[in-house]
Amino acid sequence: MPRSIDRPRAGPPADPSTELGLGGGVAFGGDGTLNWTGDILGEMDRDEFRSIQTPLKERYRDEPEAALITLSAEGELGEDITCSVATGRALVEAGLHPGTGGDGMTACSGDMLLQALAACAGVTIRAVATSIGISLSGTVRAEGDLDWRGTLSIDREAPVGFSEIRLSFELESDGDDDQLATLTRLTERYCVVFQTLASAPTLRVSTGARPAGSSLS
Repeated sequence: MPRSIDRPRAGPPADPSTELGLGGGVAFGGDGTLNWTGDILGEMDRDEFRSIQTPLKERYRDEPEAALITLSAEGELGEDITCSVATGRALVEAGLHPGTGGDGMTACSGDMLLQALAACAGVTIRAVATSIGISLSGTVRAEGDLDWRGTLSIDREAPVGFSEIRLSFELESDGDDDQLATLTRLTERYCVVFQTLASAPTLRVSTGARPAGSSLS
């Protein structure tokens, strides 16, 4: 019995003053720490990086529709209050998506955001189902629409972030229609990642310096 939470989200306005598409290798360790794997451009020099992105930018200028893609993440509701989301490896190394010059060997942060949403929503719906006493199995899927022209600073009108995110469930349950409606409503209400995206939290960015060769503690 399919049930869905379908809420479009507006992406932030593009920032035409920045040279976007840059990114370093970032690794999240098992203890939750974040570590850079190289400098701002990793091991790739600036000319090599630009040589990869230039033809992509040219294509997106000539073919705007080629810059429009949909990313997705999917998880399987597990035993007790769990949700398994495929990440490919235990240590997630983030990099550029091939659509912006990446080699496809590292995780895309956009995918990781959707995976976090799918995982959080899956765990939440399992918790809610447990609390109201109904059995539940099935899948959760998160999809998001991106326009590469935004993050590559090609079109000032193109959003840099996701223009729409869709969250849906395909469920098998012994609950009646009223219980499933309650399940959907409470999952939306108490899913931390969903509510974080929906409430447009205040974001702050700061930059600090540390000695060369030192590691994050």
